[in-house]
Amino acid sequence: MISPNRLSVIVSAYNQLKPLGHWLSAMRVQSVVPLEILIADDGSKPEIGELIQEYSPTLPCPVLHVWHEDSGFRKNVILNRALAVSSGDYIVLTDVDCIPHPRFVEDHAALAERNFWVQGRRCYLSQSASDSLRVGDRVPFLRLLFKGQVSGVAKGFRLPIALVGRDMGQRGIIGCNMAMWRDDLLEVNGWDEEYEGWGLGEDSDLGARLYHFGRTRKFVYGRAILYHLYHPVLTRDHMPVSQARFEETLSTRKVRCERGVDQYLGRETGI
Repeated sequence: MISPNRLSVIVSAYNQLKPLGHWLSAMRVQSVVPLEILIADDGSKPEIGELIQEYSPTLPCPVLHVWHEDSGFRKNVILNRALAVSSGDYIVLTDVDCIPHPRFVEDHAALAERNFWVQGRRCYLSQSASDSLRVGDRVPFLRLLFKGQVSGVAKGFRLPIALVGRDMGQRGIIGCNMAMWRDDLLEVNGWDEEYEGWGLGEDSDLGARLYHFGRTRKFVYGRAILYHLYHPVLTRDHMPVSQARFEETLSTRKVRCERGVDQYLGRETGI
């Protein structure tokens, strides 16, 4: 467990105006307040920055907009730059197309444990549910469930007791709901920027390197809930290259990546 005021939330974003409105609205009503929010923006247009400026005074903690120019999918780069300027001892990671449950931050703070990192889950809202949800409204999970507009239903219930497995498995590693100690992230040098393009590899690679560093996963159901908004599935043309790189990480039991967060530590990051 860690105090929420030692926790930084990093959310990755790219040109998703309505989802960002949903996400920021959800952060307004969290049961506990994190130390800070960092929006890792992979080159969005000015409207995103304007929305962040509009919401920032209404949020209960400081908000940092970490942005770089759009030059293709460079999520790993902007995540490393956000990590470099973060102040918390513990980092919670999510994506802007995932709406946090009101107790999302509280749950992650309670799950924090030295020598472990946390993998949470997400349920999926249908296209019609995602389109009809108004910005600022809480997700009516039970109503959507009864209407058949939710999939991955078991991942959407906040249970009286968290179901936690401890393992070093590769199944289920997803970057939209992860949390770990900041100093552990620095030890493995953050995200590997050799991965380019969206898809398989970069999140699993980070998880594998944390395993190689001796950090076990807490695989969690019933806590730290996210509601994933519908969007079309993106192409993964780069998958064979990413898969080969990931298999190299596994076979060599690599801990640190070469192109990671260390190149941004101790210098300006272009916020």
